[in-house]
Amino acid sequence: MTIADSAVIHATALVEDGAVIGDGARIGPYCTVGAHVRLAENTALDSHVAVAGHTSIGAGTRVFPFSSIGSEPQDLKFSGEVTRLEIGENNAIREHVTMNPGTEGGGGVTRVGNNCLFMVGTHVAHDCQVGSNVIIANQSALAGHVEVGDFTVIGGLSAVHQFVRIGTHAMIGGMSGVERDIIPAGTVMGNRAHLAGLNLTGLKRRGIPKDAIHALRAAYREIFEGKDGELVERAEAIQATLPESGPARDMVEFILAGSNRRFCTPAA
Repeated sequence: MTIADSAVIHATALVEDGAVIGDGARIGPYCTVGAHVRLAENTALDSHVAVAGHTSIGAGTRVFPFSSIGSEPQDLKFSGEVTRLEIGENNAIREHVTMNPGTEGGGGVTRVGNNCLFMVGTHVAHDCQVGSNVIIANQSALAGHVEVGDFTVIGGLSAVHQFVRIGTHAMIGGMSGVERDIIPAGTVMGNRAHLAGLNLTGLKRRGIPKDAIHALRAAYREIFEGKDGELVERAEAIQATLPESGPARDMVEFILAGSNRRFCTPAA
């Protein structure tokens, strides 16, 4: 066990031999920390938090009471192999959140970026890849192998099907059932979720230039409102006309990368 001198551990907490606890870390009452856990500097486990497995939690991340972090994945194929959960810096993980490590068949690691907010009761399943500045609202769940891009917002009581990809700056309305990929900056809602336009408000809040937003809107109309060919064919047709970078190109490249789950499209 390696515990920094400035770490504060409550007398009722249980920290197993082998754990690494960084400078300024705080472990509150009745928390349990496993032998392979690494807590970086200034992390905080408020109380009644269980951190298990080969889990690392980045600097400044705070975990609220009754969260379960790093316990075995909920996958019948898991047979005890060594896999990991890597959580970045300055995240807020609220009460009753669950996060599982990866599986051998899914790459072996679940990752969470920086500056995310996971509200009460949210779930991040095995082999998920969650970006930075993501907000997931109360009681929403990511199934296994889901990819979530930076700056995505997922409304409360939503569920995302396994292997779905969610592009950057996407917005998912509350109580949505998402079983298809969501384009970058897409807004979806409903059960099952359908594409309801672009997250223009989110893009403006993040300082995306007006000309880049105009290019995105034009590309969206060509791809999702066009009549000629299939969706991927329409994306291919406009690829050469797009700026070299920006949300319009991000959207087209996301589509052309292919999908295991098909794409969310507007309601008929």
